[in-house]
Amino acid sequence: VIFLLPPPKVLFFCHFYHPVPISVFQDPFIAFHLDKTLVKKYMSPLLIGELAPDQPSFEPSKNKKLVEDFRELRATVEKMGLLKPNRTFFLLHLCHILVLDVAAWLTIWYFGSSTMPFLFSALLLGTVQAQAGWLQHDFGHLSVFSKSKWNHWVHKFVIGHLKGAPASWWNHLHFQHHAKPNCFRKDPDVNMHPLFFALGKKLSVELGEQKKKFMPYNHQHKYFFIIGPPALVPLYFQWYIFYFVVQRKKWVDLAWMLTFYIRFFLTYLPLLGVKGILGLHLLVRFIESNWFVWITQMNHIPMHIDYDKNVDWFSTQLQATCNVRQSFFNDWFSGHLNFQIEHHLFPTMPRHNYWKVAPLVKSLCAKHGIEYHCKPLLTAFADIV
Repeated sequence: VIFLLPPPKVLFFCHFYHPVPISVFQDPFIAFHLDKTLVKKYMSPLLIGELAPDQPSFEPSKNKKLVEDFRELRATVEKMGLLKPNRTFFLLHLCHILVLDVAAWLTIWYFGSSTMPFLFSALLLGTVQAQAGWLQHDFGHLSVFSKSKWNHWVHKFVIGHLKGAPASWWNHLHFQHHAKPNCFRKDPDVNMHPLFFALGKKLSVELGEQKKKFMPYNHQHKYFFIIGPPALVPLYFQWYIFYFVVQRKKWVDLAWMLTFYIRFFLTYLPLLGVKGILGLHLLVRFIESNWFVWITQMNHIPMHIDYDKNVDWFSTQLQATCNVRQSFFNDWFSGHLNFQIEHHLFPTMPRHNYWKVAPLVKSLCAKHGIEYHCKPLLTAFADIV
């Protein structure tokens, strides 16, 4: 079966403008969507014909045996029920976020706005922002409810009201990342190359050969600590998201974002005044930014970064992702993104099931001679720089 594919913004995992066999995007198609029947309904107008019997339906750049084995693994995962969520888990996670949010306000209300209560409250609110970030990630990936629209509704509440960010912005960027992780010019998460950092061995050599230098890259392991973790959220994301929603006329997302700021200012302004509340907000974003950057970059930046080679789904994800060892703290601290390999292979899988599928993924890697990277947490942090 052949489809004439539209631009990437319609089907985010496709980067073609010509007829392509359906097998090209079968694995991403299955991985990203809950209701396959509904999506096929919208794709039916794109059907332009069927391949002749003597025409190949499999691309030579992909490992056919590996693709078949992964699809068997996917079928096994579905039979084991590993794609079914435990909603109590997510409810408790939401409750612990709300409790921390209330505790932050009570700290200043009861103890006053002196230095120690102020800093402790900021730490609690920074934790709220980080943990709400992991929770919105669950809803954004359709991992909690069986209906996509239910996930989308709660996603808007968590990312919009609890974090003050737009769901459409997250969807726009994050699914591009999942479709082609660490593929230059296709994964927006590596867009800091070459303007700020030189990423990946091949891309860095290419810059050297072209004699292009936008920054003193030999010192990037130093200035990363200045323009990386501390600055990304408070100096960039914090302002760009408003430009994004206005420029794209995402008025519903903007309304959700404003509810966050209205709630924040109404609850803290009487306690801190204008200067105090602005200082608290900046400090919370600073804490959130450091937390977010170290966790999200430890799984990808140290891995292979290159142009898209159009390899199979399994190889694409494994060469661009690594795991961090499991522990109760690591699971909580990273929102289970320490199981980044499993998350990328099965993006709709509820995170509390990653550890169950990990041994099956390791076995498939061993069978095909693919390295399964797993590190201690501090080693993963060090490998970023």
